[in-house]
Amino acid sequence: MARVPETEQKGSPAKPTRARYFVVFLAISLAVLSYVQRVAISQAAEPISRDLHIPKQQMGLIFGAFGLAYALFEIPMGLLGDRLGVRRVLTQIVLAWSVCTALTGAAWNVGSMCVIRFLFGAGEAGCFPNLTRMLSAWMPARERVTAQALMWAFARWGGAITPYMALLCIRLFGWRWAFVQFAGVGIVWCAVFLLWFRDDPAQHRGVNAAERELLESSRVLTTHRAGEGHWLSILLTPRVLVLGLQYFCFSYGWYFYITWLPTYLREGRGQSPGIAATLAGVPLLFGGIGSLTTGLAPRRLPRRLIAFGGFLATAVLLVIVTRVRSVYPAMLAMGLASFASDLTMPISWDACVDIGGSYCATVAASMNMLGNLGGFVAPVIGGVILAHTGGNWNLVIEVMAALSVISALCWLYLDPEAARRERELSHEAAALRADGLTP
Repeated sequence: MARVPETEQKGSPAKPTRARYFVVFLAISLAVLSYVQRVAISQAAEPISRDLHIPKQQMGLIFGAFGLAYALFEIPMGLLGDRLGVRRVLTQIVLAWSVCTALTGAAWNVGSMCVIRFLFGAGEAGCFPNLTRMLSAWMPARERVTAQALMWAFARWGGAITPYMALLCIRLFGWRWAFVQFAGVGIVWCAVFLLWFRDDPAQHRGVNAAERELLESSRVLTTHRAGEGHWLSILLTPRVLVLGLQYFCFSYGWYFYITWLPTYLREGRGQSPGIAATLAGVPLLFGGIGSLTTGLAPRRLPRRLIAFGGFLATAVLLVIVTRVRSVYPAMLAMGLASFASDLTMPISWDACVDIGGSYCATVAASMNMLGNLGGFVAPVIGGVILAHTGGNWNLVIEVMAALSVISALCWLYLDPEAARRERELSHEAAALRADGLTP
């Protein structure tokens, strides 16, 4: 039995403990780790292509294999988190994908690389849906968007420093052993998480009565109750489908930054590998600032308006990239485009909680599934465009701009706060019927 703090034993009021903040740290650290491990391959693309004799179009398939598996396994992994609990699911999948990260260094041809990256994507598929559920249970509503913003900001910044880390590791150890180094960090995270974390805050020794009371509404939110529909019926609602569409279009553009961008900078902009590695981190750096900006924005600002404006600004800035000849102003515009699109990240993921309720991990998985279908399609289509247009990088970027406009239009329809109010009324009506107070 957990020891009761002395202030509670005496009956005096106690301040809430801060165990929930370590949960935010665990979420941030895993988000950074997942991005480091997935982004590293973009920096290793050139030595991999050279050593394994892989042309660009087949390299696009390798990039896409991750996105395809990530998409296919999203909903199963989200359902597992909703049914079995975050602690059990995250521990298993982080171990699995870390092993696949290490095995990337053992690949010997296109087929083996595609299989390993596919399995790696299947493991990472459960990361963010389950982190969303974890934060939903462990954070009060007023802190939830801020926690999501911090997680995504640090995830982006982790991705931003990955080109430097990957380039250094590749030069010191070679690309094969570099992936082994990244895998070891994941195993360490698993050990810390398994020892400390509990699915229910009320069962954690570090949570006092005041913090349990603070988190009670969040615990109820992630508990299955009367009036909850079947998970499949929730996924087929127009809100979830439109939420997924806007995220598909968003992810299509974002995957350019972690796949083709270093190659674009070397071949399309004539930069050296070192300068390309530096500039490749700019969109992720700016994206992290965008996520953090939303988390710190006043709550009175309509979140859907921020998302709409962010996507429209992204489209305009990407078109500017194609019109600017100098590399540094162009990369500044691309960084600002990433900033604008990432304003929407905490909003999209928090919308999964408002719309999904106790199925928030499943709704988040559905959204991320469609997003990562965009992650599969984007590098493959990018490779096809480059192969059939003689390396027309501007057309690749213009497609990204067009899809950003579609994302903006989706937010004219989406209203997560209205969805939350409707769900709460539905639960109240179901509770009254169960008590026999209404027909």
